[in-house]
Amino acid sequence: MINNSPQWKSLLNHSENDLKDSNISDLFSESDRFQKLSFAFDQLLVDFSKQKLTTDTLDKLVDLANFVDLKKSISQLLNGEAVNTTEERPALHTALRAKIEDCLELDGVNINLLIQEQLTIMANMIEAITLGHWRGYSGKPITDVVNLGVGGSDLGPLLVCEALHEFKKEYVNPVNVHFASTMDGSQVSSLFERLNPETTVFVLVSKSFTTIDTLSNAASAKAWLMNHCESEAIVNKQHFIGISTSEEKMSEWGIAPSHQLKLWDWVGGRFSLWSTVGLTIALKIGMENFRALLNGANALDEHFRTAEFKDNIPVLLGLVGVWNTNFLDISAQAILPYDARLKYFPNYLTQLEMESNGKSVTQDGNQFNYDTCPVLWGEVGPNAQHAFYQLLHQGTRKVACDFIAPIKRFTQVETEHDKALREQHALTLANCFAQSRALMVGSKNEKTNNESINNVEEPSHKFYPGNQPSTTILLKELTPYSLGQLIALYEHKVFVMASIWGINPFDQWGVELGKTMAKQALEELKSPSETNCFDGSSNGLMNYIKEVKLASSE
Repeated sequence: MINNSPQWKSLLNHSENDLKDSNISDLFSESDRFQKLSFAFDQLLVDFSKQKLTTDTLDKLVDLANFVDLKKSISQLLNGEAVNTTEERPALHTALRAKIEDCLELDGVNINLLIQEQLTIMANMIEAITLGHWRGYSGKPITDVVNLGVGGSDLGPLLVCEALHEFKKEYVNPVNVHFASTMDGSQVSSLFERLNPETTVFVLVSKSFTTIDTLSNAASAKAWLMNHCESEAIVNKQHFIGISTSEEKMSEWGIAPSHQLKLWDWVGGRFSLWSTVGLTIALKIGMENFRALLNGANALDEHFRTAEFKDNIPVLLGLVGVWNTNFLDISAQAILPYDARLKYFPNYLTQLEMESNGKSVTQDGNQFNYDTCPVLWGEVGPNAQHAFYQLLHQGTRKVACDFIAPIKRFTQVETEHDKALREQHALTLANCFAQSRALMVGSKNEKTNNESINNVEEPSHKFYPGNQPSTTILLKELTPYSLGQLIALYEHKVFVMASIWGINPFDQWGVELGKTMAKQALEELKSPSETNCFDGSSNGLMNYIKEVKLASSE
C-alpha cells in the first residue's frame, strides 16, 4: 500500500510536525508566497497560496507522485493502454479532442479517423436541422431538440450549453435545446406540455442503449408523438436520433441507421461530452465553437502530458487534493463558481469525481486502510453565501473549497447598461476574493495596514475561526476554449488522485447493485399479492403503497 512508502510517511511527519498548529494566514510571512504557489497556463491561473501547505509540501507530494510512477500512468492513459483494468480497455476521452491531423492507433486502427468521421456526420445532422431541411411528420421544420440521457450523458451537455449560452449560434432555422434525465417522467411530461410534437426531435443517448432511465423517457416520448401521428415508421425516422455503442440495439428500437451516431466502449459516460454526445452542445453553439471547446481541452492535455510535475497544473491540483484528504483529514470539497453560467459545474464535478474515485479497493482488489474520495458539493458562490457558507465559516468541519471565476465579463459595448453589468461583475469578484480570504484569516486574525480592525473582543457567536483552505481558479474569460481547459483540468485532477491511491477511476460497479434490486422491486410493486420477500422495511413500504393504491381505487 502507498501509505507504507517513505514518501507517504514523510508527508505525514511534515503535516504533524511542521503544519499541524499553523494557521494558513501565518504562512504569508513569506512575501512571495503567492508567486511561489500560483501557476498559470494559457487561459487559467490556479492559486494554491490559501491552502495549508508550503513549497516543501509540494516537493514532497511530487516525490510521492514519482514514487507511484505517475508519469508512466499519464503516458498509459494518453497513449490508449488498458488503464480501465476491470473492463480491460483504455479510457480514451482525450482522443475525442485530438487535433484533426493527429494519429492514435488502437488495435491497428487510427481511431482519430473514426472520431472525425462521426463528427462530420454530426455536423451534417446539425446543418439539416438548422437550415430547416429536417422535417417532422407533418412537414414542418424542427424547432426543438430534447436530449434524453442520464449521468454524464445529461450533465456534460447540460453544463456546457448553460455555460456557453451567450455563444448561441444564430441559425436560419432557430432551434431550442432541452434536457430530460429523470426516470420519474416529470421532466418529459413538462416538455410535452410546452413543445409541439410536429417540430420536436429527441436525442437518445445511452452508451449501452439499455439504460432504463433513458429508455423509459424515450418510450414516453414515442407514445406522445404517436398520439399525433399514427405511423410509427415516420415517427422513428423523423423524430429520433440515437447515440450509442450498439448500432444493433438502436436499430431494434427503431432509430434509422442514417440517424445513428456512434460511441465507443473506451469512452465513459462522464467523459463523453467531447464525443457525439456533444450533439446538443454543437447544435446550440455551432460546430466551430464546439471545435474550440475540444481545442481548449486538447491544449490542457498536452500540458498534462509534457509539463514537469512542479509546474503541471492538473498534477498539482490532484496532489493538493490528496494532501487535504489524507494528511489534513479533510473529507469534504466545495465547488464554488462565481459566475451563474457555471451553475451546473458543481453537479458535473460531483459525478466526475465521486463516481470515478468513490472506491474502497485498490486495482489489486485490496481494501484501503486510508481515505479516498472526498464528498463533493457546491453551488454558485453568491447563492451559496446565503446558504451553506455558514457551515464553512463557523461549522465544526474542515472543508476544502475551490473558488472559480472569470476575469473579463460584459466587455462588448460601452452603454450605461453594460457599465452597470461590469460593476456587478466587479462586485462578484470582490465577494469571491473576500470569502476565500475570510475563510482563511477568520475574524481574530483579520488585519488591515497591520492593525486590528476591531480591538474589542467579539462575542463567541460572532467569532470566525478561519484556517479553512481553498484554491482559486481564474479564467481570463469564459469561452468555449477556456471552458474546455477547465473541464479537462478537473478530469486529469481526478486521474492523478486515482493514480496516487491505486484506484481504477474508469469503472462504476457501485451503481449496478441498485439497478438489479430495482428490477426485483418493480416486479413486486406490480404484483397484487402481499410482499414478504425483502427486508422488513422494504416489505412494509411496498405493502403500504399497495394499500394506498387499493384504497384509492375503491
